[in-house]
Amino acid sequence: MKDLLQPIFQQLGIQGTIQKVIPVSGGSINDAYQVLTDHRSFFVKTKTGIFPDFFKKEQKNLAFLRQTNTVAVPQDFGSWYDPETKRGVLVLEWVEGKATNKSEAQLGHDLALLHHCYGSAFGYQDDNYIGLLPQPNGWFEDWTTFFREKRIRFQLELGKQKGVIRGSRLRKLEKLLDRIDDSWFAHNPKPSPLHGDLWSGNWIPGPKGKPYLIDPASYYGDREIDLAFSECFGGYSDAFYRSYQAVFPLSASYQERKKLYMLLFLLIHLNLFGEMYGGRVDHILNYYVGK
Repeated sequence: MKDLLQPIFQQLGIQGTIQKVIPVSGGSINDAYQVLTDHRSFFVKTKTGIFPDFFKKEQKNLAFLRQTNTVAVPQDFGSWYDPETKRGVLVLEWVEGKATNKSEAQLGHDLALLHHCYGSAFGYQDDNYIGLLPQPNGWFEDWTTFFREKRIRFQLELGKQKGVIRGSRLRKLEKLLDRIDDSWFAHNPKPSPLHGDLWSGNWIPGPKGKPYLIDPASYYGDREIDLAFSECFGGYSDAFYRSYQAVFPLSASYQERKKLYMLLFLLIHLNLFGEMYGGRVDHILNYYVGK
């Protein structure tokens, strides 16, 4: 790995000689490493068989969040792609620290500030990715159409292709799509910048416990999606939610939509990882359209 990375670092204009490459936990998609040079440490993600712009889009997502001056994200040092092997490499700042009892409260506060940075429309100018799945965007004036067509229906069609959405699951999902109209979103959401994949594994503590967000799949949307996603797999601490609410209280009707937004996250995981998420998808479909 050292022999692969040294010329890539040189191409990216990163000074220093690589001294050591240490494998680290990097999630379920990429191989990840701490790379120590004689100047500093870096976090490197690499993956073969990816789209040419896969890591470029992650760079744009990080820049999207960074330009709001609200949440912290790692510094980006560049990406590289080899069309022959279809291997990509992303080089980021190495962020290291220990969470304190204030870390998640700070993250909730910062996320609320992020969500206040409204855009002029829903969606985003570029398509991007969530996990290894493509995520279509474009600009939409109304949230209902964007969410229904670019999020739920897109996952439905992808699931049909993959064979994980069929039979009664398909019929219930189509019925749900027919029912999604403006009445579901009477809280009149504004286009907030979203992390887009805010499960509890997508933040890390930096120096003095400062929270950093990682692995975004960003666009402008209803802020409630980030909150619903955050509750899908264990969730964050009570301090996170209290801190968020103190800055930017959620609508009283949020609980009515939470399962709908969770459904999107679970459909994504169904399409990424298979039937292990099918039961939770079916549970939510039964909740909304019946058995």
